[in-house]
Amino acid sequence: QVQLVESGGGLVQAGGSLRLSCAASGRTISSYAMGWFRQAPGKEREFVSTISWSGGTAYYADSVKGRFTISRDNAKNTVYLQMNSLKPEDTAVYYCAARRSPLPTMTVTVYDYWGQGTQVTVSS
Repeated sequence: QVQLVESGGGLVQAGGSLRLSCAASGRTISSYAMGWFRQAPGKEREFVSTISWSGGTAYYADSVKGRFTISRDNAKNTVYLQMNSLKPEDTAVYYCAARRSPLPTMTVTVYDYWGQGTQVTVSS
C-alpha cells in the first residue's frame, strides 16, 4: 500500500508560482508512474501532468504546457509540480496519484493510489 501526501498549495496572485510536493510512504514509488490531477468546484477531475518511473518521459495537459513542470526524486520518494505563470483558471484542488506501472498515462481511472489533495487558489 502506498500513502501519498500533497503539500505546497496556497493562495497566489495571477502570474505567480507555486511548487507542489507529493511525498510517498509505505513502499518505494521508484517503479511507478506518477501523475498530477486537479478538480475545480463543479467540474470533473482532470489530467494535469504525468511522469514515467525514471523521469525520462513526461506529458502535460495543453492548458498547462509551458507553464508547469513535473519532476521526481526517487531517492526521496517524492514527486513535484512546479507551477509558473499561474492563472485564475488554475484554481482547483490538486491531487497526486501513483500507478502500479512504469508507463505514464493521462487516464485518471488507471491510477491506483491517490493523495488527499491540496488547494491552489489563484486570484486575479
